[in-house]
Amino acid sequence: MIVGRSTFIVAVLNEHSIRSMQTVLAPLLARSAILKLTGKLRRNQLIQGRLRSRSTRPESDDNVGLSSVMAWKNEELLVSLLAGAVYLTVAHTLLPHVSQGSEIPLAIRSVLGEESDPRCTIFIIEDGSGSASFVFTDFHFWSPCGVGVYKMTRDGNTNVTRAQLSWVVHQARQLRQVSWCVTVVVVSDDSAFLADVTKWGVKGSLLAWSTKLLIVTRLPLPQLHQIYSTFSMTNSMLLIVEDILKMLRCSVYIYLPYSSARDSAIRLAIWSPQHGLTLTTSLPVFPDKYIRFLRRPTLAVAMEGFYLREAGKVQEGVRHHYVMDYLAQGLNFTYKYVSPADGTYGSKQKDGSWSGMVGMVSRQEADFAPGPFGITANRTEVVDITWPVLIQYTRILSSRGTPQVNPWAFLLPLQTNVWASTLVVFLVLPAVMWLLSSFLFARKAFLHTWGKEIFDMTRILLQQDYSTSALAEWKRLVMAGWVTVALVLSKSYAGNLMSSLAVRHIHQPYQTIRNVLDDRMVTMLWATNSSSVQYFRTVESGIFREIADVESKGRIKYILLSDFPQAIKTLVKRGDHVLMEIEAVINLIIGKHFTSAGRCDFYLSKERFLPMIMAMIGQKNSPLVPALSRRIMSMTEAGLYNQWMKYINPNATSCMYYPSSITVTTSLSLANLWGMFVVLLVGHLLAYFVLCVEMHTNTSHINLLS
Repeated sequence: MIVGRSTFIVAVLNEHSIRSMQTVLAPLLARSAILKLTGKLRRNQLIQGRLRSRSTRPESDDNVGLSSVMAWKNEELLVSLLAGAVYLTVAHTLLPHVSQGSEIPLAIRSVLGEESDPRCTIFIIEDGSGSASFVFTDFHFWSPCGVGVYKMTRDGNTNVTRAQLSWVVHQARQLRQVSWCVTVVVVSDDSAFLADVTKWGVKGSLLAWSTKLLIVTRLPLPQLHQIYSTFSMTNSMLLIVEDILKMLRCSVYIYLPYSSARDSAIRLAIWSPQHGLTLTTSLPVFPDKYIRFLRRPTLAVAMEGFYLREAGKVQEGVRHHYVMDYLAQGLNFTYKYVSPADGTYGSKQKDGSWSGMVGMVSRQEADFAPGPFGITANRTEVVDITWPVLIQYTRILSSRGTPQVNPWAFLLPLQTNVWASTLVVFLVLPAVMWLLSSFLFARKAFLHTWGKEIFDMTRILLQQDYSTSALAEWKRLVMAGWVTVALVLSKSYAGNLMSSLAVRHIHQPYQTIRNVLDDRMVTMLWATNSSSVQYFRTVESGIFREIADVESKGRIKYILLSDFPQAIKTLVKRGDHVLMEIEAVINLIIGKHFTSAGRCDFYLSKERFLPMIMAMIGQKNSPLVPALSRRIMSMTEAGLYNQWMKYINPNATSCMYYPSSITVTTSLSLANLWGMFVVLLVGHLLAYFVLCVEMHTNTSHINLLS
């Protein structure tokens, strides 16, 4: 009677009410059957309890009768179970319902419409098996910006399928370039096809974080283990269609970042025709899984030994890194360090592979590397760059000379042009005075010679006595002017000489690259496989081409960054080697050396060259890079990085502005004044030569007279 009534009601209803009637009647029939079964089960449980309580008593007619009743009840229960099954079957068979082909698109549109942008384009890929053709009906209402549909043809040939996927991914990338945003919907019940789509999507750079991916399938989660790694690293969701007793239900799942095969997916939402889309967690649809990790993963961080040893802090026997701790706390992850085998930052090899930390990140042996790394065009081809951490220049680190007095310091009080002007006056002025005396006073010309005028001017310059009583008035005026000049020169010279003798000069010869190149006895030290080395090896002209040319002459050595401290204590300290490196590394080394030695043994060049933007690196197309960039931006804007560098290296600036000369009050030694004795010796030799010439001249004159 109930069935007949239900059939009649459905017959008189219009098509619009079929779905609601199916929703109401099916649960009612199922509930009626379930209530009957539940009541019978409870009565049987009471009877079984009574039997157990009487099992200890002797068998009687009452017990036998009760056992017969129990057997009859079990037969009645079996009949009730069959009746319940009939009820459920009738409820879903006689009630006409809308096909799944029209329901599943509603589920997809509900999921996409939850967080959709009207400017996004939808890109649909179907495996061509026909099991998912329902999606393509009425799809032009999905997005106002358009929908792209690609149906794959499958003939069992793997190569053909891969060629089609490559072409489809290329077309989807072109669509993404002309669209504000793209959502890719893949419909298939073939796990191998889904694995190929995700693989080629990642390989073809289609599944960037800005591209949303929704996979619609009837496969259960255990059969989708091949794509969990891709889903954990992309902005992707699973829409699994479930048919429970012919009742449609769709579950939305996501995999959290860095999930393993043992980790279960999170059910984000449930969709049903009766209730629509219902979120089961606090997360929205297509959540930003990298803004802060829900499950705390352990990331592999590539770190070179020098920074790991020098740029950290030790607490409770464990070395920590300020920057790494800041990133780990903000993004909620733990980390472990992995070091490259060659101990370098990384460069491109002849076979096209990459060495060092760049190679580890590009091969996915490490999730990211804090570095910081210099940004170059070659590196951006294999890794992604974060927000810049700092800007650095390369400088020259050289050994500081010992304080010493210049033995030729007695020539330094006056500049070269002053000495030259004084010499010209010494030669020209006596000649002019002699010529005037010869022409104007011819009778007294024998009293005035050129040599005598020079001798008189020398006596005045040396502040000796000089009589002008026998001179004419005009000569007295000339000599008065010379006395004034000589007085200023002598006093200035004496004062500057006293100051220069009390000053110790510290030799700092290498202030520019040109100074280093011109000194053929000095050798340059560069970090192995650094970005600077890659640059001067590829440049074709200029001063850096000259640096590359001297490599063939043995004037360049490459050392690991971890070997810098030892090389500075031996090679650079010796004075015949200079280190070419960025300021951050040099300041760290100098500060550590000053902390241990208590003195400044090195100096930095005045010239800065090769400006470099420094940043961290991550895997190509990894959504971790934007998440790190947000934390790095907040770190640099707050000035935390510079402050941490001060904590790590408090003496970094102690030797930065160290003076090139110092003043002392010690006694002068022969080593400080030997230049003056050289002048004295040269003067005596010159006097001896003049004496020999005069003796020879006098002897010749006497011979002529005799």
